[in-house]
Amino acid sequence: MYNHNKIEKKWQEYWIKNQTFKFKDELDKPKFYILDMFPYPSGAGLHVGHPKGYTASDVISRFKRLNGYSVLHPIGWDAFGLPAEQYAVKTNNHPKDFTLLNINNFRKQLISLGFDYDYDKEVNTTDPKYFRWTQWIFIQLYKQGLAEIKDIDVNWCEGLKAVLANEEVVINKNGERVSEIGGFPVVRKPMRQWVLKITQYADKLIDGLDDLDWPESLKNIQKKWIGRTEGTNIKFDIENSSDKIDVFTTRIDTIYGVSYIVLSPKHSLVNKLTTDEHKNEASKYIEEYNKLSDRDIKKDIKNKSGVFLGSYAINPITKQKLPIYISNYVVAGVGTEAVMGVPAHDKNDYEFAKLFNLPIVPVIKTEESLPYLEDGEHINSDILNGLNISEATNKMQKYVIDHNLGNKQVNYKLKDWIFSRQRYWGEPIPVLFDENNQIIIDENLPLLLPELSDFKPSDNGESPLLKAKDWLYVNIDGKLYKRDTNTMPQWAGSCWYYLGYLLKEPNGNYIDLDSQKAKEIFKRWLPVDIYIGGVEHAVLHLLYSRFWHHVLYDIGVVDKPEPFFKMLNQGLILGEDGEKMSKSKGNTINCSETVESHGADTLRVYELFMGPLTVSMPWKTSALDGTRKWLDRVYRLYEMNSENDVEVINDESKLDKNLIVAYNTLVKNITNDMENFRFNIAISNMMVFINQVYKYKQFNNKIMSNFAIMLSCFAPHLGEELFHIINPNASSVAWQEWPKYDESKIQSDTVKIPVSINNKVRDVIEVLIDLDDEQLLEIALKSENVKKNIGTNPIKKTIVVKNKIINIII
Repeated sequence: MYNHNKIEKKWQEYWIKNQTFKFKDELDKPKFYILDMFPYPSGAGLHVGHPKGYTASDVISRFKRLNGYSVLHPIGWDAFGLPAEQYAVKTNNHPKDFTLLNINNFRKQLISLGFDYDYDKEVNTTDPKYFRWTQWIFIQLYKQGLAEIKDIDVNWCEGLKAVLANEEVVINKNGERVSEIGGFPVVRKPMRQWVLKITQYADKLIDGLDDLDWPESLKNIQKKWIGRTEGTNIKFDIENSSDKIDVFTTRIDTIYGVSYIVLSPKHSLVNKLTTDEHKNEASKYIEEYNKLSDRDIKKDIKNKSGVFLGSYAINPITKQKLPIYISNYVVAGVGTEAVMGVPAHDKNDYEFAKLFNLPIVPVIKTEESLPYLEDGEHINSDILNGLNISEATNKMQKYVIDHNLGNKQVNYKLKDWIFSRQRYWGEPIPVLFDENNQIIIDENLPLLLPELSDFKPSDNGESPLLKAKDWLYVNIDGKLYKRDTNTMPQWAGSCWYYLGYLLKEPNGNYIDLDSQKAKEIFKRWLPVDIYIGGVEHAVLHLLYSRFWHHVLYDIGVVDKPEPFFKMLNQGLILGEDGEKMSKSKGNTINCSETVESHGADTLRVYELFMGPLTVSMPWKTSALDGTRKWLDRVYRLYEMNSENDVEVINDESKLDKNLIVAYNTLVKNITNDMENFRFNIAISNMMVFINQVYKYKQFNNKIMSNFAIMLSCFAPHLGEELFHIINPNASSVAWQEWPKYDESKIQSDTVKIPVSINNKVRDVIEVLIDLDDEQLLEIALKSENVKKNIGTNPIKKTIVVKNKIINIII
């Protein structure tokens, strides 16, 4: 058994002393940018579930470097945000102090795992030298008209004392809207907030996905979240009024079947359209509706209700009068908050029409029961009669446009990004307000946070920065200005950190983001070639960072519109109970303790050997033990003592042919496995090869040096040790060359042979090469397909061509 603590410490010190992984852009080599989703440095540190993605990226980084690439594989810290501030309030500490302690602890743990990071490249989102450029990007967004402050209904979380973006609100198992962090209830509340107009980039964000090598499931999550819907916006006149009701519909072909108009209770025209005799009933309905939570509203949709307002709209095509209702099934904030009721061809409309005894006019021919939702021939539709849905939609949409009754419209589910937070621990927003509340951009960056001993959030939603009076008010040329007291959300710093790595200099400074030098660096290194992280960030970080990058592309900072070319989502490592690891469940396994007991290399190899990278798997300590035993078995081969009974043969011509075949097959297979991220299969192939070495009891220095090189991607400390046992004066294994294989020395030990019955192929069997005729027939006759096709018929003749065919005549 090798001493993992001694060996791992030895090589970690060697890497630091020799700056083995110091980044240097080797311009004569192709670039490769491999990126991890950088961690939030929590006080709890890493558990064994965290390193899986980091290990995968480290394997890729090492493999690419060995294959002649100039590799950038950086790490940093996503350190602003609610979790840090919550912990600070809870423990009565300042977030700045323990954030730095946590970062040091995380860095120590990552170093212990042998990752090839250059820590001079690390970024910290709370570093003023870094967030100066976060603030600068915000200013560019403002200058492009993509950031504005306005009164809006926001997601207010009393438990966090903060406003949340739509993407930070989730539905719990009870169907309630809660905060993603902490699971606290979330309610709607009007507040003055900064918003970023991500909706203006909705089409670019959808279209850009076509050029990315991302899992289709991940692309679909983003497409669904953006929710692009193409349809027609048509205006309905209102009887005795100059107002009009805008209705967005994807089924303009059903315009002849409209029998009523229904509005959300929060529609802006409700008060105007409610006649005196219906005012009392409508007011009571709206009052009760406003008491409902989002959960109750969703539940209520199933039990439709509504009130007639006493007013009528005019169908712009048929000129028919249509009663106007309000109802709980038209959701506030969605589309135009108005629906044209077509009960014959929409389930919700049908239920509402039945409730209020409204006309149900079918406009698509069917003998099935209503509502009929499928395609068919239009009836009762004048100029659309006889057309199918597609034909009728195109014809009616053109008619509407030609007669100035409406226009083509694209609607989005995506909402603008609520960007401000009424908290302390975040990037200050670089904005001043004059005495008339006019906005003045503060270009003097970075704008630092004031030192506050009391940074607890207020109960009324006001920012704790209001307490910093000396910071709050600024005198410029005799005029008094007030700073914006909002801070940016925790997602701001992570929107551009992949650029920050490229700009970070060894002295801790950053090359200016808007400089020519930055443009040259971005031109060479973007996009990120592979980005590894959890799918849970699909509609938060990944969407936000793509938005910011598209803006930077449009203003000429970067020369490519998308930041991340290929995306890999690693699966989770679950607890031994099969549940997601969490402190609350008590099923976490401490990473540092596992490294201490089994070694970092054992942990790394085990986590990638568990199964495919993208699949979630439960932790098994017994399997971890098995991985360690295998590494010990590898190590024993290199010990060169009499106990392993292995002969050193450096003349390849004297090696067993089968061992040469096994080696070249290994290099070919593992190269292919690495290029396709089949790390578990690559490790399995290495295990098979080691078995072959033990079987033939022959050790060749060149072959086993190359094996150590390949192993070093997964087990870097042991790989270095084994490589240097054979090559004591060589440089780090990380800077060697990936082995090449000789195709002419690869011979499969199996062959696939078609089995025919009466000259018709009924099965294909895979067997060892050079089996004799009797052995081949015995295997063939055991095949279920062969037995089924022979049945009870006697075999008249058999024809066997060695390693080629078997033909059975019945």
